[in-house]
Amino acid sequence: MRISHRQPITPEAAFNKAAALCSRCEYAASDIHTRLLKWGLAPQQAPAVLQRLTDEGFLNEQRFARAFVNDKFKFNGWGRMKIAYQLRAKGIAQDCIDEALTLIDDDTYEQTLLQLLTTKASTLRGKDPQQARAALLRFASGRGFEPALCYRITATLINAGNDFD
Repeated sequence: MRISHRQPITPEAAFNKAAALCSRCEYAASDIHTRLLKWGLAPQQAPAVLQRLTDEGFLNEQRFARAFVNDKFKFNGWGRMKIAYQLRAKGIAQDCIDEALTLIDDDTYEQTLLQLLTTKASTLRGKDPQQARAALLRFASGRGFEPALCYRITATLINAGNDFD
């Protein structure tokens, strides 16, 4: 086990370091809290620093949730369920999560899932249709898409005559 001999950091220095970090991109308060402790800030001083960061606009839960939803949907191809789960794990309030998820357009959401499943289906050539269907459903649910939507789009792909067998 490695023992850390890190010098304690003052609340002002921790604030400045965290503010600089938050100026570059959005962070959840829980992520910044972890960093404050890692930097050597006393645990009892962290809430005051977090409150100051929030008061001065460096931390904003709603802004973080919107940025997170946008990034994970557009760049990672995650569904609403997985995004919501990850936001809850970061301690974001449910009302912020719900509001941020409304930013995803329903048509774009379905088109994204269709595109992901079409790409995945191309790797399943030669498989039994039932095996292919199960693989597509596992893939879509692993990405965090709702089961009803996964079943509907998978059925559409299977019925469209994809050559699995």
